[in-house]
Amino acid sequence: MLSTGLPQGAVPKLERPGPLRERVYEALLELITTRALRPGQHLVESELAGHLGVSRQPVREALQRLNTEGWVDLRPAQGAFVHEPTQDEADQLLSVRTLLEAEAARLAAANSGTAGIAALEELCAKGEQAVADDDVDLAVATNAAFHAKVMELAGNVVLAELAGQVDRRVRWYYTPVARQRGTRSWIEHRALIAAISSRDEQQATAIMRSHTEHTRRTYREREES
Repeated sequence: MLSTGLPQGAVPKLERPGPLRERVYEALLELITTRALRPGQHLVESELAGHLGVSRQPVREALQRLNTEGWVDLRPAQGAFVHEPTQDEADQLLSVRTLLEAEAARLAAANSGTAGIAALEELCAKGEQAVADDDVDLAVATNAAFHAKVMELAGNVVLAELAGQVDRRVRWYYTPVARQRGTRSWIEHRALIAAISSRDEQQATAIMRSHTEHTRRTYREREES
């Protein structure tokens, strides 16, 4: 266990291409999103720099950017801390996600062909296996990939851009309830694939809305318990 609370192997290797500050930012954001750096955790510049193999300057710049975007809280005389989302923040974002995803499901049902359906089937099988193996990280990543594929099949660039703005926060909120959602989430995915395959726009919309609302409700109940 590292001194900042990061599990061994959790620190991503920085790829050389691209500006260093951008790579450090992406690495820290990934650690926050996957909750390797947990909400409320103190972020010490020197320690993070050591783990990432960089100087403190790009880490400082990344933390300032993450603060601007709401991922990190910079507290005077205390330092940087991973933001702890409020229940209202999560509820509002997951509500917006429901609207975007429901429309994506409708459009996917209207536009998808056999290749798109096959891709969803493959991702669903992968997610089901991850749940069976109790591989939460893989289940979360595959869930994100499944929803991204539905968004891609919708074929609406503006909708995809809007979804992209909330995608990482959705993953952040989903991670702590992924095990609880478990098999039920993928049963709902299977039902969605069937609706999209049948080109039933109304049913696809209803299933996706119910599916995303289940996640929102599960997260809220977790926070209240």
